[in-house]
Amino acid sequence: MATARIIGTGLYAPGDPIDNAELARLTGIPFDAERLSNKVGITARHIARLRGIAETTADFAEKAALAALQDAGLNPAEVGLFVVATDTPEYISPATSILLQGRLQGGETESGAFDLGASCASFVTALDAASRMMMTDRSLRYALVVGVYNMPAYVRPGDEFGWTIFADGAGAVLLAREEKDDFGGYVDGVLKADGTQWNFVGVYAGGTRKPVTRDLLEAGTWGLELLQRLPGDRNVKLWPPLIRRLLDKAGWQLSDVDHLLFTQINRSVIHQVMAVLELPLSKTTCVMDRYGYTGSACLPMALHTALSEGRVKKGDAIVLVASGAGLAVGANLVKL
Repeated sequence: MATARIIGTGLYAPGDPIDNAELARLTGIPFDAERLSNKVGITARHIARLRGIAETTADFAEKAALAALQDAGLNPAEVGLFVVATDTPEYISPATSILLQGRLQGGETESGAFDLGASCASFVTALDAASRMMMTDRSLRYALVVGVYNMPAYVRPGDEFGWTIFADGAGAVLLAREEKDDFGGYVDGVLKADGTQWNFVGVYAGGTRKPVTRDLLEAGTWGLELLQRLPGDRNVKLWPPLIRRLLDKAGWQLSDVDHLLFTQINRSVIHQVMAVLELPLSKTTCVMDRYGYTGSACLPMALHTALSEGRVKKGDAIVLVASGAGLAVGANLVKL
C-alpha cells in the first residue's frame, strides 16, 4: 500500500517584518498593542501592501514552492500535481495553481492543477485530498501542496480588526509517493463543515451573488467584512474532540503523537487546548508572534518553522488542526 510522505517544506513572507508600533504608524489606526501581543500573540507580521512590494498570492505561492523544491532537491519538472490551498486567490479564474504550474514548469505538461478553497481550513483539506490522490495513482510521484494567504489585499482603510490580525505568507510541502512499509507518511484525516455559519466573516464581494460595482465601492461594502463576532471559545470546544476523532479513526493514541500544530490565530486559545489535552506546550509550535495570522498558510509555515528549529524531526508523528470561516474544520495525522 502506498502513502504520501512529506520530503520538503518551504516558507515565504514578503518584505521586512512590521512590528505593532510600525503597524500603527503605517495604517494610522490606534489599537491595543499590549493585548494583541500578550493574549493573541501577534507582535510582528509581513504585509506586501504596506511595504509597497508588488507581490500577490501567486508570487508568494511560487517562492514558497521553490523553497520546498530546493529543500527536497527536486526539479519542478518532476511534479505531477499542484494544489494551492487558499481563499485569497490571484484571480477568481483561472486558478492560482494553474499559474503556479506555468511558472514552475514553463508550459504544457501532464500535470494536474487545482485550487482548494475551504477558508482557513484549506490547507488541511488540500493535504488530505492530495495525499489520497497519490495513494491511488501509481503514476503520481510528486505533488506540491501550497497554503497561501494575501488577506491584507482585501482589508479596507480604517479596519482595525483586519490590519491587526491578518498578514501575508505562504508555506509549501512537497509530497512523494512511497510504498508504505513503516506506517509513515500521510496516515489519516477528518473534516467537518457547517455552512449555516457562512455569515460571520469573509470576503463576500466579487462573486456572482455580490459583484463589485461602483455603488458597492462607494458604500465601502467590499473586501474583508466582519458581519458577526466569532465565539471566543469556539476552537477550544472544537479542536480536542476533533483530535480524538482523528486518532480514533486512525487507531492511534494521543501518547503516540509527538507534536501538534494549530491554526495560528490566537496563542491563548492554543494554550487552552493544550491544557484540555493535558499536553505540555513543548509539544506545539506557535509562529503568530513573527508572522501574524496567515490563514491558509499558517499551518505549513508553522510546520516548516518547527522542522527548521529542530522542534520536530523525521519519524515524528504530527497532528495538524485548522478552523476556517463558513464553518470548515479539519485535521491531519502525518508521520514525517
